[in-house]
Order: sequence, then structure tokens, then C-alpha cells
Amino acid sequence: MKKYDFKKIEKKWQKRWAKKKVFVAADKSKKPKYYSLVEFPYPSGAGLHVGHIRSYTALDIISRKRRMEGHTVLYPVGWDAFGLPTENYAIKTGISPQIATKKNTDTFRRQLKSLGFSFDWSREINTTDPNYYRWTQWLFLQFFKHGLAYKAKAEINWCPNCKIGLANEEVVGGKCERCGTPVEKRQKKQWMLKITAYADKLLAGLKGVDFLPEIKTQQENWIGRSSGAEITFPLAASSRMHTDLSTDEHGIKVFTTRPDTLFGATYLVLAPEHPLLTNNELRITNNDEIKKYVAAAKKKTEIERGEGKEKTGVELKGIQALHPATKEEMPIWVADYVLGNYGTGAIMAVPQHDERDRAFAEKYKLPIVDKPLVSWDEALKISSGKKTVTYKLRDWVFSRQRYWGEPIPLLFCEQCRKRVMERSKVKRQSEKVSEGEIINPGWFPIPEKELPVELPKVKKYQPTDTGESPLSKIEKWVNTKCPRCKGSARRETDTMPNWAGSSWYYLAYLMSKKAFAGPASIENWKLQIENFRRWLPVDWYNGGMEHVTLHLLYSRFWNLFLHDIGLVPVKEPYKKRTAQGTILAADGKKMSKSLGNVVNPDELIKKFGADALRLYEMFIGPFDQTVSWDPRGILGTARFLEKVWKIGLSFNGRHSGRSEESIIRLLHKTIKKVSEDSEAMNFNTAVSAMMIFVNALGVDTDKHESENTPRINTDDWQKFLRILSPFAPHIVEELNSKLKTRKATLLCDEEWPSYDPKLIEEAFAAFAVQVNGRTRAIVQVPREATAAQAQALALANPAVKKWINAPPTRVIYVAGRLINFVLS
Repeated sequence: MKKYDFKKIEKKWQKRWAKKKVFVAADKSKKPKYYSLVEFPYPSGAGLHVGHIRSYTALDIISRKRRMEGHTVLYPVGWDAFGLPTENYAIKTGISPQIATKKNTDTFRRQLKSLGFSFDWSREINTTDPNYYRWTQWLFLQFFKHGLAYKAKAEINWCPNCKIGLANEEVVGGKCERCGTPVEKRQKKQWMLKITAYADKLLAGLKGVDFLPEIKTQQENWIGRSSGAEITFPLAASSRMHTDLSTDEHGIKVFTTRPDTLFGATYLVLAPEHPLLTNNELRITNNDEIKKYVAAAKKKTEIERGEGKEKTGVELKGIQALHPATKEEMPIWVADYVLGNYGTGAIMAVPQHDERDRAFAEKYKLPIVDKPLVSWDEALKISSGKKTVTYKLRDWVFSRQRYWGEPIPLLFCEQCRKRVMERSKVKRQSEKVSEGEIINPGWFPIPEKELPVELPKVKKYQPTDTGESPLSKIEKWVNTKCPRCKGSARRETDTMPNWAGSSWYYLAYLMSKKAFAGPASIENWKLQIENFRRWLPVDWYNGGMEHVTLHLLYSRFWNLFLHDIGLVPVKEPYKKRTAQGTILAADGKKMSKSLGNVVNPDELIKKFGADALRLYEMFIGPFDQTVSWDPRGILGTARFLEKVWKIGLSFNGRHSGRSEESIIRLLHKTIKKVSEDSEAMNFNTAVSAMMIFVNALGVDTDKHESENTPRINTDDWQKFLRILSPFAPHIVEELNSKLKTRKATLLCDEEWPSYDPKLIEEAFAAFAVQVNGRTRAIVQVPREATAAQAQALALANPAVKKWINAPPTRVIYVAGRLINFVLS
């Protein structure tokens, strides 16, 4: 028998697919479109590991299946290549991020191609390509012009070792996730994107998309919309240093979603960030204790504070609040479970109606009262409060003080700042002043014709000790001329976060090469809208659960904004969003180069082949669950492919007759199972069904080819190859090409087989046979049997015979279910 030489076979078909441009998506086609998308990878120096491959294989199966179902499929790929890991590598080795990124993407590209993924490589993108970030910068300028980008002081998590601001998710246990250094809180001017302006639109959009329920929940919780009321609790006169100060001025405003519980409020809780804690006009007597508590609280992230199981706090001694309805005095506490950026940064505690408040009250022996509820209107009337809506969502910090990112395309001119300040007081005259320039006086966009603002080459990549970007040291680059007044100006030296390029990459895949490399302008962008209209929204987007909150939210925000200004035709960019579970290393830990537990796919492909690896990635366990890598598991899928190969080689034109009836039925069941399970992402059970089918053919791989006689004809065998094709595309193309009765066509271009519902029914039905209403036996009756034939089979059963001593006076027959012989 000819050996299954997977190395030769896989290279052969990968070259043929590329030569024939099989997977290049046509922008103009009469076929219905299908846009499949996976999160584009960050190309690290370690290369791909088997955890990456899971998502790509799954969407490759869906994409190949859609092509066979008659769609024009776009399944693109690119590189999300800006970010801290490459910059840290440059700092450590002196190798520039540009060179490192080129090397890393070359490695990733080679590995992905070796797995036979049906990516449209003609649309490959790279976020670090100046042609790409020209458009990222241009899109940022649209936010700026419309007043949605502004510079403001913000408290950030600061890693003094990495010298970078960190997102809350990058802080674990008060330490930097990357280096383990304790994180500090710093106030720093940052560029912000006003995502809060889109909070309600982001929530509304979730109603019309097919996202996993847990993904929608995470998005909703992150936005955190709450409808409630704002109620003011005055401070007692004895709390103030000066009795002539107005009560309202020194009142504490709280936000509550339950104003009806007003009479049950027994104390107030302030966030550690609340300004009242630093008010020197109040008679707080334990300031040192409070400062110590606040300092400790600020070392925690908001996530840690919100999820803390044990609630802690400190009472503000010397001051009291007044209940707005009863005028009774109430203690005031500071506790880190209250967040300064949510609501008003203060809450009224109602321990009778809130478990968290009760736990806190019981711990600190605070009053718990059972008071009747009142209506919202009554509560608001009593307390002079007002109805309001609040959100947990904060504006997006959009600047980083690092080198390896997109330069923010703005400059600052002091002379023009003065002019804008003057113009903002009167009607705008002949010179156009955008909303963004009024909000950010002195800041102006780099002219579109000068985009991209390219990263200058530097010798050192270390951030400055002051926390500024390395770009700030390059005076020749920083100092420039203002395009308006021709006076002195300075470039912005902050760069964009790595989220920037990934917020619109699904659109970049749709742009023509000519437009992509052309000038960034509204005219050039609008030339692409026809393509956007053709392909959007993305039909199926898959990626990790770790990205379904921020990345997905940011990307949806960009798309909603672009839709509002007429630059994309759809409100929501993604119709369907799913996620895969993580593959852990064999030791049960997350795969990491530093832990030395990463499994390199190159070694597995070399030893077992790409098809065996693809199959095992899908067979390892339920796609949405975390599983551990078993280095022995791929042996099973490799043996399965050996069986398929053995059967395939036995077809020499002899098998033109009808397949065995049981095999035909099992084939149609398998087609149904694989079709449905693939759509449900139950890939492991789809692979299992195909293994069962192959085993049912009864071919012994130890026997010689001539000794095996398949129980299936050529046409039915080819149907099986078609459903296996998306999972193991190389071997099936080779076997299909060897079928002498078939035309020399690519299997990936053929139709996805359908199943006959009649053939998936069981050939026999189980009948309950009763005598005088009591079940005496269960007999198997052919489904096509007549009532008389079914009765004859039932009467012939020994277990029934012994109960019938005379001819039945009546027979009750229910087709497909039961026969009841009634004796007189």
C-alpha cells in the first residue's frame, strides 16, 4: 500500500490552493457573501503555540463549509503588532521593534500557512505598517473633530518599573501583571475618547446581535447602566467648622436605585476618592486614620475593591449627616467597596434591604431598621432628590507614554490657543474651528495630507523617568511649525494604546490596496463604502473570552461613531460573536514561554501532519471549555487518518454498486450530525461521529489493500470526504483526486452534502406488545411493515405466545408504538 506521506501531500495542496487563488474573496460576486473573522494575533517572538490554533481551526471549518454551501467567503488575517512586549524586547536586546516585528510576523505567517488555513492572504494587514496606521490616525482625528477626543487629568495605574499606565485588568493583587512591581496611582493628563456618550447606544445594540449570553452580560455589566435617584443628605451643623456655611453646600449627594428604601437608610458610605475626606472645614477628628485607609485602598484596582469578600471601612469621627426625611443624625463611613467614579461616589446604606450593607452593618454594629417602603414619588418629594441615570462605564484613556504605538496626530500651538480661546467667545468666522479644537484649546490636527505621522527611528526605547514617552526626547521631531500660523509648535509625544489598531481592523480588510496605500481623506474613504456595504456586518467573529469586554466594546464604539457620521453602512460591526475555551499546558497551567510549557505546532506538524493536529484541536474537548493538552491525544487522530487513507486507496473503480443499507443510513446520520454540530461549535462530537462512521466500515488497516472490501460505493465515500474536508483538508483533496470515477476538481469547491431525513430514521421501530393491557414484550418491527405483518411478528414472539391461549377477540394497533391483544 502507498504510504500516507502527509508532508508531501500537505505541501502539494497548499501550493495548489495558493496557485489557483482558491481562498481569495471576490468583492463583486453574484454569490451571497459570508464574512468570517478571528481575532488577529499578536506576533510574539515565541511563535504560535497550540492554544492559538484552536480558534483559527474552528472558523476555518466554518469558512470552508460556507464555501461548499455556495457562499463567497472572506476569511482574512493580519497582525496586531503594536504593544509593550515587542518594545520590552527592544529595550532588553537593542533590536528595534520594526525588525523584531518583521521577524515575528514571518514566523507566524509560515506557521499559519503550514496548517492549511483558508485565509485570504491577499488582504493581509499589519497595524504597524504606516499605510495602516495612517488610517488609524485619520480615524482618531474624526473623533477629535467631533469633540469626542479630549485631554484631561485622569488617575491611572502606574507601574514604576515598566513606566507605563496600566488598565485595571493589567493589575493583579496591586501589582503589575507583567513584572510584579507594586502599582502606584498617578494623576496624569491623558487623551480620552468619550465612549460614555455612546453608553445607551452600546446597550441598545446588544439586543439585535447573536452574541453568547455571557458575552452580552459582560458588556452590560461593564457599561453598568443604573436608573435611580440622586438624594442629598445635609451635614449636621456640629460637623462644620463655620456655622454660617450653607447646609446644601456641604451636603452629601448619594445615588441610589432604591429611593423607596429611604426610611431604612441608617448610615452613609463614601468612596476613598470622595472630596469630602479632604475638606479641612469639617470637624473630622481621625484624619490620620482615614488617610492611612485611603492610601491602602488606592493600591487596589476597582475590580479588586468590587470583588473583595470582606468589607472594610473607617468611620469619619466628629461629623454626622442628617436624614433628609427624619432629620435624625447618621454616621458617615469611608469604605473601598464604594467607587469614586460610579454615581456620586457615595451611597446610603440600607442594611434591611441590601445584603452587602447588612454584612457591613453587622461587622461594625451599625443600626439595622425595618421601615416600610414608600413610593418613588413620595421619596423624591420628601428628600428633594431627582431622578437620574448613572453608568459604571468611564471614558477611555487613549494615550500611552511609550514608543511602540501609533503617534497621536496632534500638535500644540500656544499662539493659536489664544486665537481659539478668543473665537470660542464669539461666532466662528471665516477660519473653521472644529468642536475638538474648542474643547482642547491649542491642540490642532496634523493636516491630512501629512499623514501618517511616522514613528521616528530611535536608539533607545526606554521611557523617561518623568513618565513621558521616549519620543519626547527627540527635539528635532517634537519641535515643528504650526500649519496655521506658521509659528512654533510641538507634536504630541504620547502614542495610542494597542486597542487602537484592533478597533477597526475588520474594515481594513475590506479596503482596496490602492485606497489603503493612498492619501487619508474623506473622499478616499468614501470610495470604500461600496465594499463595506457588500461585506458588513461580519457574519461570525470568534476569539478569546478575555477580549469580549474591552476590545469588543471599543470596536463597537468606533463603528457606531463611524455610522453616525456616515462612514460605515451598519450600526453593529459583528452579527455573531463566540469564544473558545483556553488550552492549558499538560501541567494544568496556562501556556507560557517563561514557564517552559508551550507546545510548538511545528514539531507536531513535522511528526503527525497538519490534518492530525487540526483534528485533535477540535477533538480535545468542548470548544467553549478550558481543556488540558494531552501530548498522547494526537495519536488518536493520526490513527483515524491512517484508516481514512487505507479506505481511500482501496477505491479502484470497483465500487460502483449500492452501498450497504446500514452504511447508507449511518452516512446520512453522520452528515446531519457533522452539519449541525459544526454550526453549534460542538466540533469534538462532530469528529467523534466521523470516527464512528469510519470504524463502521470495518476496514482493517493491518490487512493488505486487496484483502479489504469497503461496504460503501464511490459516490457515498466521496460524500464522507466532503464532510471531513473542512476538518482535514489536505488528505481528502489527495484521496478525492485518486477517485477514478471523479472529475479532477478540488473537493473544497464541491457542494456540502445534504442528508435524506427518511434515511436517518431507524429501520426498525420498537413495539410494545400488550395482552389485555399489560406489556408482555418489546419487539422490533420494520418501519415499513403493515399492521398485519406487525401483528404476525408480535404473535410469533415466545414471550407473547405463552400469554395467548385463544384467538384475540380484538386487536388495538397504534402504528410505530404498540399492539394490544384483547382476550375475552
